[in-house]
Amino acid sequence: MRSILCGGLPALGLFFCAASAQAQEAQEPALDLAATYRVDLSGVAADGRRMRSFGLDDLNVEANGDLDQLVGWKGASFHIDVLNNLGDRPNDVAATLQGIDNIEVAAPKLRLFEIWVEQKLGKGTTLRAGLYDLNSEFYSSDASGLLIAPAFGVGSEIAATGPNGPSIFPTTALAVRLDQRFGGVGFARVAVLNATAGALGDEHGSALDFHHGVLLIGEAGVEKDGDKFALGAWGYSQRQDDLTQVDGAGDPVRRDARGAYVIAQKALGDPDRPFATSLFVRAGISEGKTTPYKGGWQGGLLLTHLVPGRDDSQFSFGVNQAYLSEGYRDLLRGDGVHTAATENAIELTYSDKLTKFLTLQPDLQMIWNRGGDADAQRVTVATLRATLEF
Repeated sequence: MRSILCGGLPALGLFFCAASAQAQEAQEPALDLAATYRVDLSGVAADGRRMRSFGLDDLNVEANGDLDQLVGWKGASFHIDVLNNLGDRPNDVAATLQGIDNIEVAAPKLRLFEIWVEQKLGKGTTLRAGLYDLNSEFYSSDASGLLIAPAFGVGSEIAATGPNGPSIFPTTALAVRLDQRFGGVGFARVAVLNATAGALGDEHGSALDFHHGVLLIGEAGVEKDGDKFALGAWGYSQRQDDLTQVDGAGDPVRRDARGAYVIAQKALGDPDRPFATSLFVRAGISEGKTTPYKGGWQGGLLLTHLVPGRDDSQFSFGVNQAYLSEGYRDLLRGDGVHTAATENAIELTYSDKLTKFLTLQPDLQMIWNRGGDADAQRVTVATLRATLEF
């Protein structure tokens, strides 16, 4: 039909052919495959000993598809993410509470990390269901995304909750998420997630029984042109074990587990010009009974286009503090530890893309009061991250 139209009606045919070509160029591919491979070489200096070296990696293979183009399911898309993690555990030496590397895992293995389907329900409304990473949309800030310390991903006061942790890296949970946009600036989203995280590849596989209830989380705010302000709240439908208190039978007292957080991010200047800067600050609190943390905060900045002529050069600086709950400090005191009120850390990192597929990122962290021990010496962590994208 296109060749007949172009040949039979020259003027009108050229118009429709040009419009068709533009539509084809603008249309997203029906299926997009990508892989990212990260390798970290880390050195940890702790307890006055010389630096010890570690190696660890993270392979992510992702598929994103438009189900309308593939099978005629209008307004639907899907996402699959498989990850494999190998290597050492540098935090065994650093002995911090919050961790030092966001690709470190307790059990290296191949996992099905995410698999979900998203359906458009109307103007600005989407529904997503499947294995889902809570931190992909909740408690996240773009300006903190370059930093390697796990505390800059999701707040520790929620990361340490649940029977097997919440639905975040490296193990997710079944979830249903509803997202609504307002006027191109405002948003509100809620999610219901299985309280027990578990995915294919984990020791017990996917958790399907909802034996421990669900985790409810909501976030609302405004975001535009790199600026963001949002408030969030979360809670478990079933009570969770108290860290220290037990009943007359010696069983842990059950407590309501809940918390809230705030995120603020501000972009300064033209994002396409040198030294484009974004500032961020986040803070969260919990009930302080079922988690080692009663709260914490993170703040810092991201500079982009740092080196003239190198558009992918970036620098980031971050500070974080985790406030320990009284129950957790009581546990430490029982072990003879002179406890600190907070675990504190700073991080500096620089990243630059050297080739189309290779990015190098040196990183330096310093942690005080690691593990909640006021007498612990400062820990220094130096990391070189290499990221390959295909």
